[in-house]
Amino acid sequence: MDNNSQLNRTLGLRLVLVVVIGNIIGSGVYKKVAPMAAELHSPGWVLICWALGGIITLFGALSNAEVAGLLADTGGEYAYYKKIYNRFFAFFFGWSLFTVIQTAAISSLAYVFAQSLHSILPLPQLLGSLADVSIGGVFSPFADFSVKLTAILLIVVLTWVNMRGIKSGAGLSTAILLLVFTGIGVIVFFGLGNPQAEIGRNFELATTSAAPITFSAVFAAMLSAFWAYQGWAAIGYVGGEIKDAHRNIPRGITIGVFTVVAVYLLVNMTYLSLLPVAVLEQVHQAGNQIAAVEAIRSFWGYGGAVFISALILVTTLGCTNATILASCRTYFAMAREGMFFPKAAALNQAQAPANSLLYQCVWACLLVLSGTFDQLTDMIIFAVFIFYGATTLGVFILRWKMPDAHRPYKVWGYPIVPAVMVLFCAALFFNTILVRPREAAMGMVLMLTGIPMYWWFIRKQNKKPEAAPDEKVLS
Repeated sequence: MDNNSQLNRTLGLRLVLVVVIGNIIGSGVYKKVAPMAAELHSPGWVLICWALGGIITLFGALSNAEVAGLLADTGGEYAYYKKIYNRFFAFFFGWSLFTVIQTAAISSLAYVFAQSLHSILPLPQLLGSLADVSIGGVFSPFADFSVKLTAILLIVVLTWVNMRGIKSGAGLSTAILLLVFTGIGVIVFFGLGNPQAEIGRNFELATTSAAPITFSAVFAAMLSAFWAYQGWAAIGYVGGEIKDAHRNIPRGITIGVFTVVAVYLLVNMTYLSLLPVAVLEQVHQAGNQIAAVEAIRSFWGYGGAVFISALILVTTLGCTNATILASCRTYFAMAREGMFFPKAAALNQAQAPANSLLYQCVWACLLVLSGTFDQLTDMIIFAVFIFYGATTLGVFILRWKMPDAHRPYKVWGYPIVPAVMVLFCAALFFNTILVRPREAAMGMVLMLTGIPMYWWFIRKQNKKPEAAPDEKVLS
């Protein structure tokens, strides 16, 4: 095989951490406290749900780290599932990434970027006469079209940047991540230090509605928290480009997730100290407001609103870029095996999977037109927790199938930690069907298109057994 058809191992631990953290910290840290407040009506319970979400995320990350350390390869869970389960389940995961999980994540992040840009620099209205046109009463592709078009342009530009090679994309993510941490540090320092801040409010468990907290309300609120924590597993998708991947992937996941959990707890304490839950509920009901902007506006006025909007702009730019960078590697790995569109297996002169990036770009742009931010994120969390549970269950299966294999990292708290994660994923799956039936149905329909596609790719392989798409290189 031509050496040019292989991905280069160029990422050390520092850039692994950048990809892990850069894929996590996006729009959720600024927006999701408001829908959580509207669901729970209690500042203390909102913070509890952030902490619970962080703990469950850590349980999943620690479990994933054991599997990744043992089976590190480009494609992430796609490569793992072939060894844990079978080829069909691996394909079903990869197809779900393409149709729902990662492309919708790119779409929703780019959408928040465009919203933030619009709050700083109002965008001209485009196709306003078509704003009320809907498809089946569910999708309104031309509503807020100027915002959606801006999101699409961002996806196209960042796709082009990543076509220039992984170090180009990772370098942009590093610079952006430094700005994001600086900005969040400013929010926490000045927010908690402000005389208006009521830090003690964070520990109030009483609800504004005087109604008790229900199991379903906690799970519904945690859907929002999990969107903010979503993305940590993406490092596995670039496993073939990481130096000493069996050690650096587990270390990067563990350190990165611990860092993000700490940051999220601090910044949400700041929001809740500055804004009463009743105000956060109004922010959620308004639909076009961002909780972080209103929190900083409460003591810095218009200048603070501009500052936080600019920070959201930078953060979502970084997270969109990191997600685009990592996600396309799974489709590349699938195409090399004849289980995705053959052209996605080609590398360009910069050793980047350019066609895989293009397929991802086109579908993500279509998803921008399809739904609202919260609709897309709830759909993602419903889908992704199916596979978080499957990966964690893989810890038990691999310990049975490969008991003597060298494991650079073993999950802390085994078997309790992975068992809790598996049970939680099952509970969240069924609860989402109850509390978010439309989002669950949309996600499931898109995922299930993978069944006929699997047999279509299998038939193509049987007709052309000599095909070797991984040996093709773009000029």
